[in-house]
Amino acid sequence: MATPEHTGVVREERESVAARVAQARKLAGLTQWQLAERANVSIGLVRSVEQRRVSATPAFLGAVSKVLRVSVADLYGQPFAPAAGQDREVHSAVAALRTELAAYDIDNADVLEVRPLDQIAVEVGRVCRYRRAASFHKLGDVLPALLGEVRAAVHRLDGPDRDRALVMLCELYYSAHSLAHKLGYTDLAALAIDRLSWAATESDDRLWTATAQFQRAALLTSGGDWTAALNFLDRCRSSIEPRLGAGQRADLIAWGGLHLQSGLAASRSGKRDLADSHLAEARETALRVGDDADPILSFGPTNVGIWSVALAVEGMDSGGALTRAQHLVIPADAPRERAGHHYIDLARAYLLHGDRRRAEHALLTAKDVAPSQTRYNPMVHETVRALARAEARSVDTVHGLAVWCGIAGGL
Repeated sequence: MATPEHTGVVREERESVAARVAQARKLAGLTQWQLAERANVSIGLVRSVEQRRVSATPAFLGAVSKVLRVSVADLYGQPFAPAAGQDREVHSAVAALRTELAAYDIDNADVLEVRPLDQIAVEVGRVCRYRRAASFHKLGDVLPALLGEVRAAVHRLDGPDRDRALVMLCELYYSAHSLAHKLGYTDLAALAIDRLSWAATESDDRLWTATAQFQRAALLTSGGDWTAALNFLDRCRSSIEPRLGAGQRADLIAWGGLHLQSGLAASRSGKRDLADSHLAEARETALRVGDDADPILSFGPTNVGIWSVALAVEGMDSGGALTRAQHLVIPADAPRERAGHHYIDLARAYLLHGDRRRAEHALLTAKDVAPSQTRYNPMVHETVRALARAEARSVDTVHGLAVWCGIAGGL
């Protein structure tokens, strides 16, 4: 009879990304050679991922998902099972959000009382702070009802007041995207971006329009359609470029943010020089902006520094990532959502560099900074699995992280 420990290991192997890739490949009727050829990756990488000798990177999963005709989220196994307690309540908010996003253009003003816009604005500002702090539980508590109220306001008002309500709706749709994306509900996250694009267009708000474009390109990049993402982002920036000389803050933030997203697509497609070119443009623009006070894309010098580390990691350049991280100082008041992402990327960089102790420490820091975001991040799960396979001496730390993340069997 199998021991509980053995059962946990077997279950973990069956539920790993490696197993899902292998299963999807076999269901597609492809050999490892055929998958490698069609996805334009090396046969050695396919074998190493399926044999759990290396972690599956976002770039690898984006490439093979297109060939296998499955989503990256399916290969990750998202959404992950919620932890006990408050996390289950957060996941329960997803159904209400899904219904509200489906009803975006339906007039509900005759059945819902709407407060004055100034009062609603206070609540929307609070949602923005929750999003930047990666406060999943608070977002789940307030988003569904507030979305309904602001939707009613949009249908009830006209003129400048309607535009103001639409801008509020942009923040709420963006926050809904953030929550759904980080919990692993990728279909709902994509729907939220579609709704954000609608509200931004209706309000004629340039920065929110660029934010919708930024996230639409992120969907293309995640799915491995890097060329489409780069072409789309080039087209989006072309409408901003004629206005750059005026130095309007919203235009600068949009221009720089879209360059960062281009850098990500370039990094994942293996075009390091192109990624560095986009990063340099973003860095120069951030200096013109001068601060990181933008509450939407968080664009500014610090966030560009965070992205510089991430782009190097995505390009599998651990040395470059760690060098860039050495010169990066994250202020204490930086959004926890951005700081948490940095430490997740830093853990990946240390792991690539062979420094497992620092990788563990970076994960623990990410957990302290943005716990819910870290718990449900798929690359955290992959990093924890890789640490468990490679470092028996750290078994207590890694085991604790695995159990906290909800990885089957706790590794």
